[in-house]
Amino acid sequence: MLYVKNLPMWERSLRIGLGTATAAYAVLNIGGVLGWAIVAGGAHAALTGIFGFCPACALAGRRLEKRTQQE
Repeated sequence: MLYVKNLPMWERSLRIGLGTATAAYAVLNIGGVLGWAIVAGGAHAALTGIFGFCPACALAGRRLEKRTQQE
């Protein structure tokens, strides 16, 4: 694996759910450049949840405890 997961499972689930909901809301109800910017933000949150790795958290030095790491 090329990266070490730095998000716990509860946060991954939350990011996937809220990111998907945010992107769907923006597609259906907000138009223009602002809508697409919100879609990109929601997609980014969902993808970080799917992969379990957040680049911003890694830059801040966030790591999971050894006993809570998922493979």
